[in-house]
Amino acid sequence: MENKLLEEYFLREKELELQEKEQEQKEASVGKVSEPAAVYGSPNVFIDREKRYSYADYLTWWDDKRRELYNGIVYDLFSAPNSIHARISSNIMMLVGWFVKKRKGKCEIFHAPFDVRLPKNGETADNKIFTVLQPDICVICNPAKIDKKGCLGAPDLVVEVQSPSTAKRDMDEKFHLYEEAGVREYWIVFPKQDAITVFLLQDNGKFDGGTTYEYEGKIPVHIFKGLEIPLKDLFEE
Repeated sequence: MENKLLEEYFLREKELELQEKEQEQKEASVGKVSEPAAVYGSPNVFIDREKRYSYADYLTWWDDKRRELYNGIVYDLFSAPNSIHARISSNIMMLVGWFVKKRKGKCEIFHAPFDVRLPKNGETADNKIFTVLQPDICVICNPAKIDKKGCLGAPDLVVEVQSPSTAKRDMDEKFHLYEEAGVREYWIVFPKQDAITVFLLQDNGKFDGGTTYEYEGKIPVHIFKGLEIPLKDLFEE
């Protein structure tokens, strides 16, 4: 993923993340008793960070926390997105959703929280699925993948809007999980730069090097021929 915008964004966000963690550690060390690092959760939900969990386990966690599974490893989803993140997501939902509705085809668009289960080797039983993600937005064009629990299999388009707490995951772990699952088109949105980098799945099963679209231009939605959206419409307040 050799992309200058991604690298610059990641370095800035990593620095901010380290500063925030240092401040949190300072605050936590004042008048608090340390707790075991391996276990956390509410009184009714305890999760061992050393353990590999399945979607069957995931379904038993009835607290109010949102989580994802990356190959069985649990990752917390943090607080609700800020207004900029929410506005961009809403604009994408509205503009892409309008096109989907107008075509009256089989595609559907969903926004988080919406579970996307990514099975491996055709193993679709709940206790055999170890990756469950909640993309900000996804478009699914195969109705057979949609059930009451969410989506079973790779969406056609996935959109992740960047925030300091998700930057590394979106550009690294999730990038590879979506690639491996066969997501056809992956957008990473950079709110501070008013830019979007788009990765397209190639015939070899790998994403390409990515193309970045900036504020003054238009972004093509590759899974839909003929759909181009001015980035101004996505980032407008």
